[in-house]
Amino acid sequence: MVTKKSAKGAANPYLGDGDIDALSPANRLAYEIIADRRDVLPSVERIMNAGLAEPDTVNALTLFRTALGSLDDPNRDPRAAVAAATAASSGS
Repeated sequence: MVTKKSAKGAANPYLGDGDIDALSPANRLAYEIIADRRDVLPSVERIMNAGLAEPDTVNALTLFRTALGSLDDPNRDPRAAVAAATAASSGS
């Protein structure tokens, strides 16, 4: 059985190799995180696919990125970063 590779480009803009200046702020931040640490791609995808508004996505990605430098920061878990960003935007 032969499988064909799809000629389709990356489904997510932050995974492409196009012009990063053309990306939205959230996609640009996701691109930068993945460029620096490819191993966190599943976590970045979880945040990007959480259905947050653009500012909340940027906030969650920022919390996550900052947490990567600290082993005990709860925002290393993308679910915690999403929850924190959501709580911050709702004023809770």
